[in-house]
Amino acid sequence: ATGSDLSDQRILFYGAGEAGVGIGELIAMALEKRGMSHHDAMNRCYFMDSKGLVCKQRLDAPQTPKHALQPHKIAFAHDVPYQPDLAAAIDAIKPTVLIGVSTIHGAFDETIVRKMAALNERPIIMPLSNPTSKAECTFEQAVRWSDGQVVF
Repeated sequence: ATGSDLSDQRILFYGAGEAGVGIGELIAMALEKRGMSHHDAMNRCYFMDSKGLVCKQRLDAPQTPKHALQPHKIAFAHDVPYQPDLAAAIDAIKPTVLIGVSTIHGAFDETIVRKMAALNERPIIMPLSNPTSKAECTFEQAVRWSDGQVVF
């Protein structure tokens, strides 16, 4: 639908629980099957948790509750600058895909969807949280706020 290959995508997950990280691992495996190295495949997936962007900087910081990373997130702690919130992470990473696994209803608000649409001709936005009452946005919102550009 976007005309580009999976290997061309930069994927930002909003939510970094074990289920979301599992999806990231599956995407990395698919990229490896297409010939990408494990390191490069993992580096296509970025995660936001309640403390901000999962990144190497948080591993190197003193392990306070503010910065601590749970073990399942460590493989996705890339060497990129820390970002405190989703809007800042989108500006820094410039993702082509935004996946919601946070169970935070409304997390993909108009500002977030418009940022994705400004970066991408066909932004891919997948609010996967269940039940749907906890989805990050609705189909109608994503279409309206992206002026019909979204791949949902």
